[in-house]
Amino acid sequence: MNQIVLASGNKGKLKEFSELMNDYGVEVLPQSQFEVSEVAETGTTFVENAIIKARHAAKITGLAAIADDSGIEVDFLQGAPGIYSARYAGVGAQAEENVEKLLTALSDSTQRCARFQCVLVYMRHADDPSPIICQAAWEGRIGFSPEGDHGHGYDPIFIPLEHECSAAQLNSNEKNKLSHRGKALNLLIAEMKNKGLAN
Repeated sequence: MNQIVLASGNKGKLKEFSELMNDYGVEVLPQSQFEVSEVAETGTTFVENAIIKARHAAKITGLAAIADDSGIEVDFLQGAPGIYSARYAGVGAQAEENVEKLLTALSDSTQRCARFQCVLVYMRHADDPSPIICQAAWEGRIGFSPEGDHGHGYDPIFIPLEHECSAAQLNSNEKNKLSHRGKALNLLIAEMKNKGLAN
């Protein structure tokens, strides 16, 4: 099995990546296993932040690294929270606090179109001059209250175009087929297979 370090401490993301990549001979290891510290996300785009995180993890572990930067964009809020999705309610905010702040920001709006964005970056090593970069989106709308207990982050209030229920009410197989991260991972796996980095 090829080993890749995931530049994230998020257990939900680790589960999603492991489920999708194990079938292709790739073992995904959490950066916490190597005591990799969190790195400041100083970029202004999802791409910049994903590169920062992948480079940092590859440099410390000496392994190939994969990083994702993802978030939710709400049209009524001009694309916010965007790259600040994880800290929308402040640094260290819990998912429930971020969800509550977003619902409050939309409380007077009937325009609730939104999408999840995901950018994945794969770096063979910290000085990789040509990382693989894949991006995908998941279109939908923001519901009026949290529903469901699967998933993480904004899943309980995100209603995909394909469904009348929230992303947190979908089982993991269904979600992986539709989600921004699932789509971006499929693109990444195809690129890795083309380059002989996955089976």
